[in-house]
Amino acid sequence: MKAVTLRNLPASLDRTIRQRAKKKGVSVHKVVISLLEDHLGEAEARPVRRYHDLDDLAGSWTRREAEAFEKTLAKQRTADPEVWK
Repeated sequence: MKAVTLRNLPASLDRTIRQRAKKKGVSVHKVVISLLEDHLGEAEARPVRRYHDLDDLAGSWTRREAEAFEKTLAKQRTADPEVWK
């Protein structure tokens, strides 16, 4: 991958990029690349990574198993009034 150095970056642009990086919790480097991709239309060209490691679990419960699970969760979702005083 090639490296690019930006010289004479206006102070206001530098501030904006750094603020965006801080807000998103990413590096300035990633923000600049993201802005370039968005502006140049490269962002849509990136393939979406799909995961299939949990496919075997999806839809594997019977209706009775799902109802039992929901019933158990309902018990856990009630708030104890003594705790919340």
